[in-house]
Amino acid sequence: MITVHHLTNSRSHRVLWLLEELVLPYQLVVHQRDPRTLRAPMALRAVHPLGKSPVIVDEGRVIAESGAIIDYILTRYGEGRLAPLAGSEDGLRFTHWLHHAEGSGMPPLLLKLIFRDLPARVPFPIRPVARAITAATQRVLVDPQLKLHADYWEAELGECPWFAGREFTAADIQMSYPLEAFAARAGMVDAYPNILSFLARIRARPAYQRAIERGGPLTPP
Repeated sequence: MITVHHLTNSRSHRVLWLLEELVLPYQLVVHQRDPRTLRAPMALRAVHPLGKSPVIVDEGRVIAESGAIIDYILTRYGEGRLAPLAGSEDGLRFTHWLHHAEGSGMPPLLLKLIFRDLPARVPFPIRPVARAITAATQRVLVDPQLKLHADYWEAELGECPWFAGREFTAADIQMSYPLEAFAARAGMVDAYPNILSFLARIRARPAYQRAIERGGPLTPP
Protein backbone atom coordinates (compact mmCIF):
# COMPACT_ATOMS: atom_id res chain seq x y z
CA MET A 1 0.00 0.00 0.00
CA ILE A 2 1.19 3.52 -0.79
CA THR A 3 2.15 5.66 2.20
CA VAL A 4 1.69 9.39 1.70
CA HIS A 5 3.65 11.79 3.86
CA HIS A 6 1.31 14.74 3.79
CA LEU A 7 2.08 18.24 5.01
CA THR A 8 -1.03 20.09 6.09
CA ASN A 9 -2.24 22.88 3.81
CA SER A 10 0.25 22.20 1.05
CA ARG A 11 0.87 20.93 -2.46
CA SER A 12 0.57 17.35 -1.21
CA HIS A 13 -3.22 17.72 -1.23
CA ARG A 14 -2.90 16.92 -4.95
CA VAL A 15 -1.52 13.45 -4.22
CA LEU A 16 -4.38 12.64 -1.87
CA TRP A 17 -6.84 13.92 -4.46
CA LEU A 18 -5.31 11.77 -7.20
CA LEU A 19 -5.48 8.66 -5.03
CA GLU A 20 -9.11 9.44 -4.16
CA GLU A 21 -9.96 9.89 -7.84
CA LEU A 22 -8.40 6.50 -8.64
CA VAL A 23 -10.03 4.93 -5.55
CA LEU A 24 -6.68 3.53 -4.45
CA PRO A 25 -6.06 2.58 -0.81
CA TYR A 26 -3.29 4.50 0.94
CA GLN A 27 -1.85 5.09 4.36
CA LEU A 28 -1.73 8.72 5.43
CA VAL A 29 1.02 10.16 7.63
CA VAL A 30 0.19 13.77 8.47
CA HIS A 31 2.96 16.25 9.26
CA GLN A 32 2.04 19.56 10.87
CA ARG A 33 3.62 22.86 9.92
CA ASP A 34 5.59 24.82 12.50
CA PRO A 35 2.96 27.25 13.88
CA ARG A 36 5.44 30.13 13.89
CA THR A 37 7.39 29.70 10.66
CA LEU A 38 4.78 27.60 8.76
CA ARG A 39 7.65 25.41 7.57
CA ALA A 40 7.64 21.64 7.34
CA PRO A 41 8.84 19.80 10.46
CA MET A 42 12.32 18.30 10.64
CA ALA A 43 10.69 14.87 10.88
CA LEU A 44 10.20 14.91 7.11
CA ARG A 45 13.98 14.76 6.64
CA ALA A 46 13.87 11.26 8.02
CA VAL A 47 11.70 10.37 5.03
CA HIS A 48 13.51 12.35 2.31
CA PRO A 49 16.74 14.40 2.51
CA LEU A 50 15.02 17.62 1.39
CA GLY A 51 12.47 17.39 4.18
CA LYS A 52 9.62 18.54 1.97
CA SER A 53 6.20 17.22 1.08
CA PRO A 54 4.69 15.45 -0.78
CA VAL A 55 6.64 12.25 -0.48
CA ILE A 56 5.27 8.78 -1.03
CA VAL A 57 6.71 5.41 -0.10
CA ASP A 58 5.65 2.41 -2.16
CA GLU A 59 7.23 -1.04 -2.07
CA GLY A 60 10.39 0.45 -0.58
CA ARG A 61 10.63 3.26 -3.14
CA VAL A 62 10.74 6.82 -1.80
CA ILE A 63 9.42 9.26 -4.39
CA ALA A 64 9.32 13.04 -4.07
CA GLU A 65 8.12 15.91 -6.29
CA SER A 66 4.43 16.23 -7.16
CA GLY A 67 4.83 15.69 -10.89
CA ALA A 68 7.03 12.62 -10.44
CA ILE A 69 4.60 11.18 -7.89
CA ILE A 70 1.63 11.70 -10.19
CA ASP A 71 3.50 10.13 -13.11
CA TYR A 72 4.51 7.15 -10.95
CA ILE A 73 1.01 6.52 -9.63
CA LEU A 74 -0.57 6.77 -13.08
CA THR A 75 2.04 4.49 -14.65
CA ARG A 76 1.86 1.85 -11.94
CA TYR A 77 -1.78 1.98 -10.89
CA GLY A 78 -3.70 4.22 -13.28
CA GLU A 79 -4.70 1.57 -15.83
CA GLY A 80 -5.16 4.31 -18.43
CA ARG A 81 -7.28 6.51 -16.21
CA LEU A 82 -6.83 10.30 -15.83
CA ALA A 83 -4.30 10.55 -18.66
CA PRO A 84 -4.80 10.93 -22.43
CA LEU A 85 -3.21 8.54 -24.88
CA ALA A 86 0.54 9.13 -24.97
CA GLY A 87 1.62 10.88 -28.16
CA SER A 88 -1.85 12.25 -28.94
CA GLU A 89 -2.46 15.98 -29.07
CA ASP A 90 -4.16 15.83 -25.67
CA GLY A 91 -1.30 13.67 -24.43
CA LEU A 92 1.19 16.34 -25.40
CA ARG A 93 -0.89 18.97 -23.63
CA PHE A 94 -1.07 16.71 -20.60
CA THR A 95 2.72 16.43 -20.40
CA HIS A 96 3.12 20.18 -20.82
CA TRP A 97 0.78 21.05 -17.95
CA LEU A 98 2.16 18.34 -15.70
CA HIS A 99 5.54 20.10 -15.90
CA HIS A 100 4.33 23.67 -16.27
CA ALA A 101 2.67 23.71 -12.84
CA GLU A 102 5.89 23.62 -10.83
CA GLY A 103 8.40 24.61 -13.52
CA SER A 104 6.75 27.87 -14.63
CA GLY A 105 3.55 28.41 -12.68
CA MET A 106 4.74 28.29 -9.09
CA PRO A 107 7.96 30.41 -9.14
CA PRO A 108 6.22 33.81 -9.50
CA LEU A 109 3.63 32.75 -6.93
CA LEU A 110 6.42 31.85 -4.51
CA LEU A 111 8.06 35.23 -5.12
CA LYS A 112 4.72 36.90 -4.43
CA LEU A 113 4.51 35.14 -1.08
CA ILE A 114 8.12 35.97 -0.14
CA PHE A 115 7.93 39.66 -1.01
CA ARG A 116 4.49 40.01 0.55
CA ASP A 117 5.62 38.64 3.90
CA LEU A 118 9.22 39.86 4.00
CA PRO A 119 8.64 43.28 5.65
CA ALA A 120 7.09 41.66 8.73
CA ARG A 121 10.20 39.49 9.17
CA VAL A 122 12.82 42.26 9.27
CA PRO A 123 13.70 44.43 12.30
CA PHE A 124 11.09 47.08 13.01
CA PRO A 125 13.30 50.14 12.29
CA ILE A 126 13.91 49.12 8.69
CA ARG A 127 10.41 47.90 7.88
CA PRO A 128 9.40 51.07 5.99
CA VAL A 129 12.41 50.61 3.70
CA ALA A 130 11.64 46.91 3.30
CA ARG A 131 8.02 47.69 2.44
CA ALA A 132 9.08 50.19 -0.22
CA ILE A 133 11.57 47.78 -1.78
CA THR A 134 9.24 44.77 -1.78
CA ALA A 135 6.31 46.82 -3.09
CA ALA A 136 8.43 48.10 -5.99
CA THR A 137 9.73 44.60 -6.71
CA GLN A 138 6.23 43.20 -6.81
CA ARG A 139 4.97 45.99 -9.03
CA VAL A 140 7.85 45.86 -11.52
CA LEU A 141 8.81 42.18 -11.52
CA VAL A 142 6.41 39.80 -9.80
CA ASP A 143 2.95 41.12 -10.68
CA PRO A 144 3.63 41.37 -14.45
CA GLN A 145 4.80 37.75 -14.42
CA LEU A 146 1.69 36.68 -12.52
CA LYS A 147 -0.50 38.48 -15.02
CA LEU A 148 1.37 36.86 -17.93
CA HIS A 149 0.75 33.40 -16.50
CA ALA A 150 -2.84 34.10 -15.47
CA ASP A 151 -3.65 35.41 -18.95
CA TYR A 152 -2.21 32.20 -20.39
CA TRP A 153 -4.25 29.97 -18.04
CA GLU A 154 -7.40 31.98 -18.71
CA ALA A 155 -6.99 31.71 -22.47
CA GLU A 156 -6.30 27.97 -22.35
CA LEU A 157 -9.32 27.31 -20.13
CA GLY A 158 -11.39 29.36 -22.56
CA GLU A 159 -10.53 26.87 -25.31
CA CYS A 160 -11.25 23.73 -23.28
CA PRO A 161 -12.84 23.16 -19.87
CA TRP A 162 -9.79 21.20 -18.70
CA PHE A 163 -6.09 21.77 -19.21
CA ALA A 164 -5.42 18.69 -21.35
CA GLY A 165 -8.61 18.90 -23.41
CA ARG A 166 -12.29 18.03 -23.04
CA GLU A 167 -11.78 15.48 -20.28
CA PHE A 168 -10.63 15.88 -16.69
CA THR A 169 -7.12 14.46 -16.15
CA ALA A 170 -4.33 14.41 -13.61
CA ALA A 171 -2.96 17.53 -15.32
CA ASP A 172 -5.87 19.40 -13.75
CA ILE A 173 -4.92 17.97 -10.37
CA GLN A 174 -1.33 19.13 -10.86
CA MET A 175 -2.42 22.59 -12.02
CA SER A 176 -4.89 23.01 -9.17
CA TYR A 177 -2.37 24.26 -6.63
CA PRO A 178 -0.94 27.11 -8.78
CA LEU A 179 -4.48 28.31 -9.48
CA GLU A 180 -5.51 27.96 -5.83
CA ALA A 181 -2.41 29.93 -4.84
CA PHE A 182 -3.07 32.54 -7.52
CA ALA A 183 -6.60 33.04 -6.20
CA ALA A 184 -5.25 33.46 -2.67
CA ARG A 185 -2.21 35.66 -3.34
CA ALA A 186 -2.60 37.73 -6.47
CA GLY A 187 -5.66 39.80 -5.59
CA MET A 188 -6.84 39.82 -9.20
CA VAL A 189 -8.59 36.49 -9.72
CA ASP A 190 -12.02 38.13 -10.14
CA ALA A 191 -10.82 39.34 -13.55
CA TYR A 192 -10.43 35.73 -14.71
CA PRO A 193 -13.83 34.01 -15.04
CA ASN A 194 -12.43 30.86 -16.64
CA ILE A 195 -10.01 30.33 -13.76
CA LEU A 196 -12.81 30.91 -11.26
CA SER A 197 -14.99 28.41 -13.11
CA PHE A 198 -12.18 25.85 -13.09
CA LEU A 199 -11.69 26.27 -9.34
CA ALA A 200 -15.42 25.84 -8.74
CA ARG A 201 -15.47 22.64 -10.83
CA ILE A 202 -12.54 20.99 -9.09
CA ARG A 203 -13.77 21.93 -5.61
CA ALA A 204 -17.11 20.31 -6.39
CA ARG A 205 -15.55 16.95 -7.24
CA PRO A 206 -16.27 14.30 -4.58
CA ALA A 207 -12.67 13.05 -4.66
CA TYR A 208 -11.35 16.57 -4.05
CA GLN A 209 -13.66 16.87 -1.07
CA ARG A 210 -12.62 13.45 0.28
CA ALA A 211 -8.98 14.55 0.08
CA ILE A 212 -9.87 17.62 2.15
CA GLU A 213 -11.65 15.43 4.68
CA ARG A 214 -8.60 13.20 5.10
CA GLY A 215 -5.79 15.73 4.76
CA GLY A 216 -7.33 18.92 6.11
CA PRO A 217 -8.35 22.21 4.49
CA LEU A 218 -6.43 23.77 1.63
CA THR A 219 -5.95 27.52 2.03
CA PRO A 220 -2.66 28.58 0.39
CA PRO A 221 -1.10 31.50 2.29
